[in-house]
Amino acid sequence: MGKANKQHNTQELIQRLEALYPDARIALDFSNPLELLVATILSAQSTDVGVNKVTPALFARYKTAGDYAGADVAELEGLIKSTGFYHNKAKRVIGAARKLQDNFDGQVPRTMTEIIALPGVARKTGNVVLFNAYGVIQGIAVDTHVIRLSNLLGLTSEHDPVKIEQDLMKLVPRAKWGMFSHLLIFHGRKVCLARKPKCKACDISDICPGVSKT
Repeated sequence: MGKANKQHNTQELIQRLEALYPDARIALDFSNPLELLVATILSAQSTDVGVNKVTPALFARYKTAGDYAGADVAELEGLIKSTGFYHNKAKRVIGAARKLQDNFDGQVPRTMTEIIALPGVARKTGNVVLFNAYGVIQGIAVDTHVIRLSNLLGLTSEHDPVKIEQDLMKLVPRAKWGMFSHLLIFHGRKVCLARKPKCKACDISDICPGVSKT
């Protein structure tokens, strides 16, 4: 399929998904950029539902980058333990907070270059925070749903998140980059389930080359 046809099909896909999920949004609960940064770090290899269960107590205990930077590791680990891999996540949160304190006056930066300089923060987290906290569009957040669906939909043949993002940015209009991942995530959670996709009930099955594979 030529690039022009692929872009046309991608635009059709976006229009259909927007009609299906007009309320598509990030599932993580947060009230400021720092909270979203921490929640996104905790969401690695965990569910958004699981993260949302621990963040009320976490955000009540730690309100600033300085609070996290000076946190007692054992106490922080205890609060986030249920999200899994809590030793590493605590290190990443504290490390990112210290970098915020030292280099950004305790504020979450607004550019990709700066935000991925934080310990434990890669492009996926950067895209999530920049778009959802600031409305800044610098890329497409690629999580497990986006990896799976973008391959099924024939938008990429890559499995590396960075390469997938590069492929998607060539097909998706820039104005839609921020919302595109939300649309795929909603569809992945509601219809195109990893273990048993509901292809017969899928409103985009006619433009999905992956139907035959499921």
